[in-house]
Amino acid sequence: MFKDPLWLFLLFGGLLFGVTALQEEDRVIVVSEGDIVRLEEQWRQQMRRDPTPAERQGLIDRFIRDEAYYQEALALNLDAGDTIVKRRLIQKLTFLTEDLVGAETPNESVLRTFYADNLNDYKTPEQFSFTHIYFSVDRQADAPGGQARALAARAVEEPTLAGDPFMLQRRYVRRSTREVGDLFGRAFALQLAELPAQEAWQGPLRSAFGWHAVQLTERQAAAAPSFEQVQEKVALDWKQQQRQAANEAYLQNLLDSYEILLPPGEASTTEP
Repeated sequence: MFKDPLWLFLLFGGLLFGVTALQEEDRVIVVSEGDIVRLEEQWRQQMRRDPTPAERQGLIDRFIRDEAYYQEALALNLDAGDTIVKRRLIQKLTFLTEDLVGAETPNESVLRTFYADNLNDYKTPEQFSFTHIYFSVDRQADAPGGQARALAARAVEEPTLAGDPFMLQRRYVRRSTREVGDLFGRAFALQLAELPAQEAWQGPLRSAFGWHAVQLTERQAAAAPSFEQVQEKVALDWKQQQRQAANEAYLQNLLDSYEILLPPGEASTTEP
């Protein structure tokens, strides 16, 4: 009998009804004017138009349905032990803490001080402009391992020497060490950073792909933009720092209000 899905449904429904009947709290679903305004605004943002009367009623009905499910789930303690629900609640509490700080608008003096204290975060890194001739270590199946390096060394002296096909570009303009490392590998980027800018070809340099003769035509030193150039970013960064500080302060005050019990021999760095 219990293998029949209908019987299982009736059994589960009966259990839910029994739990519901035992609840002494008032069973009320409140739909406020603010809720309806919020539902309509969410609809407009998604659909780019006002809801029709039927669609508006559908939004309200769905809200009531969802609220009924939500209240029953809480009454059945279905949120207990649910990692996803737990993380979502933590996230919402964090957002509430951040919102208390996010509304604050700093004056220019505060932002200039923040900019000066964090100047390195706004500097444009050193950048390199270079051309390269590439030789693959796999250019010939029977070639000795050093042939690609030898050809790259020869190309330094004879830059008209044709290299092997390369999947990326032959010339790069104003790329930072990090960007070059992402393209060619960190070792190549570090070698390139050691070279002087000049018209003569240099190398050979080893990359993640093979060997290269390189013509480093320009090195642009790291530079800090003026406050005015990055003022908007500074304001965003300042607000983010304030949010983080607010969350850390709130968390510490929260932990101070709890007694934390751990198994013998265990310790916590967050313990007050």
